[in-house]
Amino acid sequence: MELLFLLLLGVVAGMVAGLFGLGGGILFTPILFVVFNDAGIEDPVVLTIGSSLFCTFIASLGSSIRQFQQQNFYWSEGIRVGLLGAAGIFAGKVVITSGYYSQQVFVIFFSLLLVYVAYMFYRRGSRKTKKIRHDQWPISWRQSVVTGGLGGFVAALAGIGGGGVMVPLMNLWYKKGFVKSVSVSSLAIVLISLSGWVQLAFFNGTTRALTSYHIGYVDFGAALPLAAGGLLGGFVGALFNLKINRQYLQYAFAVLAVGMAIKLLTEVF
Repeated sequence: MELLFLLLLGVVAGMVAGLFGLGGGILFTPILFVVFNDAGIEDPVVLTIGSSLFCTFIASLGSSIRQFQQQNFYWSEGIRVGLLGAAGIFAGKVVITSGYYSQQVFVIFFSLLLVYVAYMFYRRGSRKTKKIRHDQWPISWRQSVVTGGLGGFVAALAGIGGGGVMVPLMNLWYKKGFVKSVSVSSLAIVLISLSGWVQLAFFNGTTRALTSYHIGYVDFGAALPLAAGGLLGGFVGALFNLKINRQYLQYAFAVLAVGMAIKLLTEVF
């Protein structure tokens, strides 16, 4: 029954992600945290992050395959940013496995991240589209260090892929094209999320999980149905994405993100 429930939640999360053009991590993390917390798992933060990174790994593979099929793929830059992001993951792992990263700290951090995402979506929906001259040069090593390092660090703290950090950095700060930024980020997230869940599964201690199919801090039994539902729902959401006014979608997700932040805060306060 729990697996079916997670599958259905994954479908809903995937539809929302597909509608708004998001990676699933921003939705997988709050879902898993609420499910683990309501199941009575003591201090479910690291388990949530590890399991969400596994879900994100599955989702990002699908996203990168679609980018490859659309001939919008940047092998060298995506791999470089992803490998440097793995270093950021390691730094973040040190933080989340310390005694200072409590449920309260995690929820406050993730809620602030949701509010930031809500603001960005509201801002996109409010402003008129304007042409920006983009830099045509490849992403440099220095830019890759900053982009990958910060993306990986945030990914470890929040259980997401880090695209919410990497895409704005490449597109707005380094003036790379949005389509290219999304493609590089998608491939980088494959490596970042893979590094994250592998480190938390095989190179750490263990904890009580929701299912018996878990290793270290990754509950595969909970993550797999959520990720499978997310892939299915993502295709459905992407179809509806083309038929709904973009401005309304931006506003709707801003409201949804604030609602998720409030739900997380009520879980621990």
